[in-house]
Amino acid sequence: MHILRAENLVKSFPLSEKQRKALDTKDKRKVAVGGISFEAKSGEVFGILGPNGAGKTTTMRMLSTLIKPDSGDVFYDDRSIKDHPESIRSEFAFLTTDLKLDEKSTANEMFDFFAGLYHLTKEQAEQRKKELFDRFAVNSFADTKIKKLSQGMRQKVSLIISVIHDPNFIIFYEPTNGLDIIAAREVRDFIINMKNEGKCLIISTHLFDLVEKVCDRAAFIMDGKIVANDTLENLMNGRSLEDSFYEIYTANMEKEG
Repeated sequence: MHILRAENLVKSFPLSEKQRKALDTKDKRKVAVGGISFEAKSGEVFGILGPNGAGKTTTMRMLSTLIKPDSGDVFYDDRSIKDHPESIRSEFAFLTTDLKLDEKSTANEMFDFFAGLYHLTKEQAEQRKKELFDRFAVNSFADTKIKKLSQGMRQKVSLIISVIHDPNFIIFYEPTNGLDIIAAREVRDFIINMKNEGKCLIISTHLFDLVEKVCDRAAFIMDGKIVANDTLENLMNGRSLEDSFYEIYTANMEKEG
């Protein structure tokens, strides 16, 4: 069983004088994540939900080794991101809306380039390309320049590239961003398929219905801390996930106010 474990992650950023004035604070640093811990296992999808500025993006960037935590650690099957960042990077996928594709290249060219980076053999690359291009109906625009593709088509290509090496750990930030209802359904089905294959998936999104459809467990993040972490069934408790989230959000705001 593959396990991704975050242990007491903390991350802060310096504040400029202008930022301190806008926030009406004398603090020289802003705590974006203030001690987050959770665990995700293979064969399940773990969702992360929270309002803007709650710390979701910072958390996902730490999980993917893009930034280092001030303290705390992340473990992939007991390997620390602090001690083994390079080997860990080769074993997970990270899809983010910030992923930029070379607009002068085609989907075929991008795929072949990343297949080489991940040292896939020619046979492995051809098999993986057929599998992914068929699933997401990319073949009809595989030789079209990225700059001529719609946002949804670009998102499909980004997703394909992120999982080109068939990793055991998947980290998706807004995986259905920019997709129409058909493409979004394709991505949702793909997520469920990866779960059934025993992958360990973490998804951060603002779409409650996506979390309800694909996630087994979820955490609510507010002000850089986890305020709820449970199975979807327990979190919802007979309500919609949106109603459950808003109830916890309101209670948290009243407590802080």
